[in-house]
Amino acid sequence: MQWEGISEFVYVAENESFTLASKKMAISTAQVSRQISALEKRLNIKLFYRTTRKVSLTEEGRIFYQHCRSVLDGLEAAERAITNLQSKPQGKIKLTAPVTYGEQQILPLVNDFMQQYPDVEVSAYLSNRKIDLVEDGYDLAIRLGKLNDSSMMAKKLGKRTNYVCAAKQYLDIHGIPHSISELNQHRCLLGTLDYWHFQESGREKSIKVTGPIRFNSGYSLTDAALKGLGIVQLPDYYVQQHLASGKLVSLLDNYRAPEEGIWAMYPHNRHLSPRIRLLVDYLARQLL
Repeated sequence: MQWEGISEFVYVAENESFTLASKKMAISTAQVSRQISALEKRLNIKLFYRTTRKVSLTEEGRIFYQHCRSVLDGLEAAERAITNLQSKPQGKIKLTAPVTYGEQQILPLVNDFMQQYPDVEVSAYLSNRKIDLVEDGYDLAIRLGKLNDSSMMAKKLGKRTNYVCAAKQYLDIHGIPHSISELNQHRCLLGTLDYWHFQESGREKSIKVTGPIRFNSGYSLTDAALKGLGIVQLPDYYVQQHLASGKLVSLLDNYRAPEEGIWAMYPHNRHLSPRIRLLVDYLARQLL
C-alpha cells in the first residue's frame, strides 16, 4: 500500500501533466488522477497545484518529489544491475552548464551521447548563474574553476587554462609586457571581473587591471583582442585556435595561473541513476 501512487506522482511531477504521465505509463488519465488523490489523502498534504492549463508542485510536493525520485532511481539501478540493462539507459536527465562552455563543449558531447543512447531524454539550461540543483530539480551541473559548495558531490571531467594574449598589431604599437606589474601600462580588455589571476614564485596572485573595454562576453573580448584593441585573459576554449594560427600571441607564460578544474556536480544525497552516471563517465572520457 505504501508504494501505491509513487510512480504516478513522479511521472506527473516530471511531465507537469496528468495526460502526458498517463500516456508514458500506458494507463488511463483517470487512474493516474485516482492514485494521486489517494496518495494526497494518505499523506494528508496537497502535492500539486492544478489549473485547466498547468500542473505544478506545491512546496510539500517538491520536497516529496526529491525523495521519491531518489528512491525510484535506486530501484531502477537495482533492476538494471540484475537484468544487465545498463547498456540501454532510459529516462530524463536535467542538467545545467555555463553558457559558452556548454555551447562549445558540453552540449555537442551530450548530442553524441544521445546518438548512442536514444532512449535518454536530456533537458539542458545554460546559465552563468550558480543554480541551486536541489531547489530547481536538476540532476547535474557542470561547473568551472574552484568549488566552494561542500553540500555537493563532484567528479572532475577535465581542466582549462587561462591565457593572457594579444594581437601582434597591438604589441607592435604598445610593446610586450614582461612582468605582471607592467600590465598597468597597457590597455586590458575586461570581462565581469576587475582582477586577473596569475602565479608568481609558486603563489597565486590577483592583479587589478583597467582598460577601455568591459564585455560580459568571451567571444566579444576575443574579437576585440584580434582587432588589436588590447590584451585579454581568457580560457583556452576561446583563444586556443587563434594562438595556434598566430593571430594571437601568448604573453606572461611564466606567470600563468595553475590549470582549473571542470567538474560535474550533483547533490550529496542524490543517488546517481545509471543514465546520469553513464553521461558523467562519458563526458569525463571525452574531456580529460
